[in-house]
Amino acid sequence: MFEWKRMLADWKVILVLIFILLATVAIYPNPFRDGVVIKSVEKNSSAMLAGVENPRPTASPMSKEFIVSMNNVPVKNIDDYYSFTAKIKPNATVRVQTSKGAYVLHTKEVNSQNLGFRVDNVPVTNLKKGLDLQGGTRVLLKPAEQVSDDTMGLLLDSLKERLNVYGLSDIIVTEVRDRPSFLGEGNRFILVEIAGATEEEVVELIGKQGKFEAKIANSSVFKGGNDITYVCRTAECSGIDPERACGTSAGGWVCGFRFAISLSPEAAERQADATMNIEVVTEPGRKEGYLVEPLRLFLDDQEVDSLNVAEELKGRAVTDISITGSGAGISEQAALLNALENMKRLQTVLITGSLPVKLEITRIDNISPVLGGYFIANALFMAVSAIAAVVLVLLVVYRKFRIAISIMLTALSEIFIVLGIAALIGWNLDLSAIAGLIISVGTGVNDQIVIVDEALSGRASAERSHNWKERIKRAFFVIFSAYATITAAMVPLLFAGAGLLKGFALTTILGFTVGVLITRPAFAAVVEILIGDE
Repeated sequence: MFEWKRMLADWKVILVLIFILLATVAIYPNPFRDGVVIKSVEKNSSAMLAGVENPRPTASPMSKEFIVSMNNVPVKNIDDYYSFTAKIKPNATVRVQTSKGAYVLHTKEVNSQNLGFRVDNVPVTNLKKGLDLQGGTRVLLKPAEQVSDDTMGLLLDSLKERLNVYGLSDIIVTEVRDRPSFLGEGNRFILVEIAGATEEEVVELIGKQGKFEAKIANSSVFKGGNDITYVCRTAECSGIDPERACGTSAGGWVCGFRFAISLSPEAAERQADATMNIEVVTEPGRKEGYLVEPLRLFLDDQEVDSLNVAEELKGRAVTDISITGSGAGISEQAALLNALENMKRLQTVLITGSLPVKLEITRIDNISPVLGGYFIANALFMAVSAIAAVVLVLLVVYRKFRIAISIMLTALSEIFIVLGIAALIGWNLDLSAIAGLIISVGTGVNDQIVIVDEALSGRASAERSHNWKERIKRAFFVIFSAYATITAAMVPLLFAGAGLLKGFALTTILGFTVGVLITRPAFAAVVEILIGDE
């Protein structure tokens, strides 16, 4: 009992306990939460029209808004959510109770189950799981030409806007290079990580420049972005085109869609000028005619649709027009879903405009959420197994249970403090980060064994040569030298592989720093008390 009092009175041990307390506050564990977290809200959806806001990208997981009940039916997990939404009918009213308030949603979409939410099981800690652990898609992009810092910044902003407008959540868009800047310019890449997105969605959104242009008789009338002041995404003015509903085609089904857009006054004037001198034709049996030259729609220089221009629009600066398109599939339902996806993608491009530079996809990693669960389970199993093996070996070598337990508790404290720092700074934990954590903790155990060996050797030979406390100081000289060497070795890995090893390098450095400055001095103080009393 006296030993424990002396340990708890040591300032180094007190410092570790303070950091553990702060880490607990940062991680904020609560395994008993129920509900589904709102990962994102689609623009102009039922949820957004009801006042539900998108979570801030920098918000901690535990602070994000989550759904508690729908129409007074408790929603405890994601299965409850999808079970409820599967029963929602068109033109229904849904009362959604969240952690921040109550909302009344009116379903008017073609797909009534799409309330505009992207959800997941409610988080139970503030630890952010990376792509390897929660599933999703990682894409490494390279600009097709050399870009300036200003153009790269514009590329990053445009990609974030495009992905957010499309409704994807948990997005990380960062610039990475294949070498440090002080070694030369190197190649510049853009790393995009999107949790919960499929490879097809990502490729369609960021694998193409997304240059939209409308032409009449080879004259450019308007382009996506600044020329478009409004894009309708509600059921009143977008959805499956009733005049071109689903029908059979060669080898499958085809469904048409339409949605309204508003042009800027400048774009409307260009349209008026382009149609001023175009001839009008009238089909037999029809009172109203249309222009000989249609309005042709191009996406990435490929014509995607052609619209007839009504006679009444000739030479008129009209700002409100309708855009149409289609989708195909082997069944009516597949064609319907494809049409809605195509419509949503085209709406996104019209809202955000084209990217300033074409991007080439260098690498794509698509990770299943199921694999992420296996990764977490295996990591926990290996961690427990490693700690048990270390404790067993220490018991065999030293035959001192207190020393073995002290080493194990120090290692666990180091892990917990590093996780607390990761939660505080919002660092995503992926497989590379976990590997870095294991490396730092393993080296920490090695350093603790060095401290114990020096202390025991020093105690045995204290009468003949050096005091055992001096030998502990010498052990720390070795530990700090190793820390400096490993940190220097990790710095290049921050840039190696176009930054894909950044998680490993950063977590390793962070783990070593916590160990050398916080936990290992405390362990030395504990060893001093335990061995000194013997």
